[in-house]
Amino acid sequence: MANKGPAYGMSRDVQSKIEKKYDDELEDRLVEWIVAQCGAGVGRPERGRLGFQVWLKNGIVLSQLVNSLYPSGSKPVKIPDTPPTMVFKQMEQIAQFLKAAEDYGVVKTDVFQTVDLFEAKDMAAVQRTLMALGSLAVTKNDGNYHGDPNWFMKKAQEHKREFTESQLKEGKNVIGLQMGTNKGASQAGMSYGRPRQIIS
Repeated sequence: MANKGPAYGMSRDVQSKIEKKYDDELEDRLVEWIVAQCGAGVGRPERGRLGFQVWLKNGIVLSQLVNSLYPSGSKPVKIPDTPPTMVFKQMEQIAQFLKAAEDYGVVKTDVFQTVDLFEAKDMAAVQRTLMALGSLAVTKNDGNYHGDPNWFMKKAQEHKREFTESQLKEGKNVIGLQMGTNKGASQAGMSYGRPRQIIS
């Protein structure tokens, strides 16, 4: 915000480490996806971390992105006719995007905080959220994803197995390897020394 002064010492070191996590190649891929998903009307940012931040800062592009992942008629984020100029309205727009992203399936730990984007505190976290959103869209494969499917990794999906009653019964007779085996050496036919002599 306006009252944030320059960082010194450890806070500057921490901020520079956070800034080093930002990936310029990933930025290019995300911009291509957002333009493919939302259309050329969203424009393109200036290259670099700050250009990307300014492009997304008012929340309109993010809202259009998440809305484009839903079928028409069920858009989760309301987009105003004119882009918001007041700070709290812009932050509110970003917060609506974050809630819609969570509702879409992005895990809470992958969701950035509003100040990470608005104050450019952690743009790498913004990239992580957009990557998670893209991966979910590719994985869902519901026809609402536009762009190259190879831009994002598919998330692992549950592969449920169904067993018949006879297969389940058969499984109860199997001895697990942790318990040893019932095949192989046994003590059958072995004798140890002479049998005990009982003298009466």
